Amino acid sequence: MELIFSLLQQMCVYLMVAYTLSKTPIIIPLLNNSTHIKHKATCYLLFSAFCILGTYFGLQIGDAIANTRAIGAVLGGIFGGPIVGFLVGLTGGIHRYFLGGFTDVACAVSTTAEGLIGGFVHLYYVRRERAEALFNPMVVFVITLVAEVVQMLIILAIARPFDQALSLVQAIAAPMIIANSVGAAVFVSILQDRKIIVEKFSATFSRKSLNIAEKTVGILSQGLTPESAGKIARIVYQETRVGSVAITDTNQILAFVGIGEDHHKPSTLISSQYTRDAINNNSIIYLDGSEKPYQCSISDTCKLGSALVIPLRRGEEVIGTIKLYEPRRKLFSSIHMSMAEGIAELLSTQLLYMDYQQKQMLLSQSEIKLLQAQVNPHFLFNALNTISAVIRKDPDKARDLIQHLSTFFRGNLKRNVETVTLGQEIEHVNAYLTIEQARFMDRLTIEIDLPDSLLESVIPSFSIQPLVENSIKHGISKMLEGGTVRIYAQPINGRHFLMVEDNAGLFPVDLDPQTSVESQGLGLNIVDKRLQNLLGPQSALKIDCEVGAVTRARFMLPVQS
Repeated sequence: MELIFSLLQQMCVYLMVAYTLSKTPIIIPLLNNSTHIKHKATCYLLFSAFCILGTYFGLQIGDAIANTRAIGAVLGGIFGGPIVGFLVGLTGGIHRYFLGGFTDVACAVSTTAEGLIGGFVHLYYVRRERAEALFNPMVVFVITLVAEVVQMLIILAIARPFDQALSLVQAIAAPMIIANSVGAAVFVSILQDRKIIVEKFSATFSRKSLNIAEKTVGILSQGLTPESAGKIARIVYQETRVGSVAITDTNQILAFVGIGEDHHKPSTLISSQYTRDAINNNSIIYLDGSEKPYQCSISDTCKLGSALVIPLRRGEEVIGTIKLYEPRRKLFSSIHMSMAEGIAELLSTQLLYMDYQQKQMLLSQSEIKLLQAQVNPHFLFNALNTISAVIRKDPDKARDLIQHLSTFFRGNLKRNVETVTLGQEIEHVNAYLTIEQARFMDRLTIEIDLPDSLLESVIPSFSIQPLVENSIKHGISKMLEGGTVRIYAQPINGRHFLMVEDNAGLFPVDLDPQTSVESQGLGLNIVDKRLQNLLGPQSALKIDCEVGAVTRARFMLPVQS
């Protein structure tokens, strides 16, 4: 019993070292069973040191040493795998061998074997995707107990004289088996607690970060404004529970929530130099309240004692800051510091994305305006000439044409939207075709055949108008008679294609007669790009031309839900 208590006392010193190490970053790779060579080397060095310490902490019994060396060997294998376990056991065994005694060879062999036992157990659980069992104290207790039994058998098999070896095993077997098995289990229990703390820390961080990300989506759609900054500051304040949260642009405070909001007023100019330094240098500034004191530049009685200032960026440009404060006598936790940097990165990404969306919207509007500009000048000229010719012969028809012309241009003025239904697009095209039909008279026939079920399909605005104009300009206008423009839907492989077809077959002969529209002129190129952006690459505009027979433009309509 005296030997057991002595070994347990030595084990407690051993475990104190283990507990201290568990509070350092060096232990983190063990918690994740990392396979990185650097982490394997760390595992080898750590548990080799434990093996050697276990020997030094041991008790001399004649020429032998009762010790807790097995804890380092077995755990080296359990957390590092067979190779690391073997190397740890070998290192501990060689060290024990050079200390001498009649059990030197037996202990060197048995310590190496214990490392391999732990390593093969590691391999067993990892291959069965049950690595969490390696953190089960009871599993480790049993493995170490088995390893210690194997050690005793090896001592009996190798150490000579046998009678002395048997006497030694009878004296140390129970104390060493109990001390090493309990010690290994307690060590793993320490790691298990550390692992739980890390996982809770990570889960808390992830949950709060996801909540902030979810709640702030879309708030910056109009940019960094006092309204959007106020909403975001309130969300960050509620989720992080820091003392205060402020958001600024490059000149003034946009929002301030929390302690000190009585004197840190929005719409006032930035007065603190550290905020200006963060903006000018594009760098994070942390004032911890002790080595780097925070002093409010507005009020001497301000209760805030530390501050973290992080730039907000739009691409490479700093457009403001987000600032987190804590009151005096309360320091920033590491989770808040990490989260603050993540929040700033999230908001910066949202700002960049919103800027990109605004530019895309402006580009889309410019493309629509460009399509309108291409249609309007020569169409207006031709329409007015047509109405002028009709007005003396048929005033009623001229009045009707003016009404259609009015409808057409009113539709143009209202069409600054990105998308319309197919029915709305056809209504607009009808006004155009009515005027063109009056211009060409018997030379132009219009056929529109679209099922009602497709009229609610959403397509980019001005998708059909340029196709119809192209048919008339490059086809019907060059025919002496019998020109026909057809607009219809054709099912192909379970999908519907919108077809705009003329019977002239006079599409410009210098262009590939069956192609996409990359080189087919600015108007058709814009139509093609907008179709693909909204409906996907499968809806790319295609043009087929059978010279002298037919020209057909087509694109795939979206699936109806």
